[in-house]
Amino acid sequence: MSPPRPDLVIQGLGKRFGATVALADVDLRLPGGSLVCFVGPSGCGKTTLLRVIAGLETPSEGKVFLGERDLTRVPVHRRDVGMVFQSYALFPHLSVAENVAYGLRIRGVPRRTRLERAQELLALVQLPDVGSRRVSQLSGGMRQRVAMARALALDPALFLLDEPLSALDAKLREGMQVELRRLQRRVGITTIIVTHDQEEAMTMADLVVVMGDNRVQQVGPPLDIYRRPVNRFVAGFVGSNNFLPGRVVSPGQVEVAGVRAPLARDAAPAPLGGEVTVAVRPENLRLRAQAPAAVALHGTVVFVRDLGRVVETRVRVADQELIVSGRGGFDEGDGVWVELPESGVVALTS
Repeated sequence: MSPPRPDLVIQGLGKRFGATVALADVDLRLPGGSLVCFVGPSGCGKTTLLRVIAGLETPSEGKVFLGERDLTRVPVHRRDVGMVFQSYALFPHLSVAENVAYGLRIRGVPRRTRLERAQELLALVQLPDVGSRRVSQLSGGMRQRVAMARALALDPALFLLDEPLSALDAKLREGMQVELRRLQRRVGITTIIVTHDQEEAMTMADLVVVMGDNRVQQVGPPLDIYRRPVNRFVAGFVGSNNFLPGRVVSPGQVEVAGVRAPLARDAAPAPLGGEVTVAVRPENLRLRAQAPAAVALHGTVVFVRDLGRVVETRVRVADQELIVSGRGGFDEGDGVWVELPESGVVALTS
């Protein structure tokens, strides 16, 4: 059994470029051996944070530790980090195996040993028969796997990937998400992936770090992030959500659009009498032709979109528009009841 991987710890990290704040007050502990996704909109600081961890950027303040080792001022070539860039950055004049073995070549590893290692890694990424080919002969998905194999050749302590799947078409990207997750489990290396794709993060990650406004907004397992967002930014960025103004009327109830709805039992507590934003996922709502026994809001269908696997219905409730994902069965102009989930809604205070 291999020894446990050390945790990556980030303390009070900040990064400025002149007067521009790229990162502020970042504190994280990322468990060794886990796959972590940094997710957030463009310009939120996620790539800058990855570059600081890699040693490609120097923080303005704060520390980066790998276990007990302080990496903050350690140069990139001494950090024991493997990195895959968005462009893959493979050498067209070298064979696939030579690309994979390039880092070993720089370290003076004998040719036979490094090519044997390259073949092992190509088999690991399910490309056992392409070692003699040129990079130009490979598809985008195959090149991405070669870039991963090259980054893993030196058995790094950290495996960092910056938007590694963004250049692939949608179907191939979905397949590679699964392959990358399987690969990480086999090698057991602490892996950090930067992505703007929430579904990608939900598919692959043990831990999701949601970033916005150059800060960490929330950290947690994917389902915790999805079901228990800590603020409106996270609730709106990760998946689709409906937002309604509300007021907490008891420890377990919120008043929304003139009715009293239960609060989710495991949601963060909200102050009694306080104004809140009620969040409820489209797939947790149900449309009814008649008033149900459960808590429901009356409205009018204003738009229907059939996506094949699900029908998206937009319903006007008072001055709000709600999205309901389900089986459909209603047309524009129909009066309907939007049934709220029995498990409760989420009340957000920020």
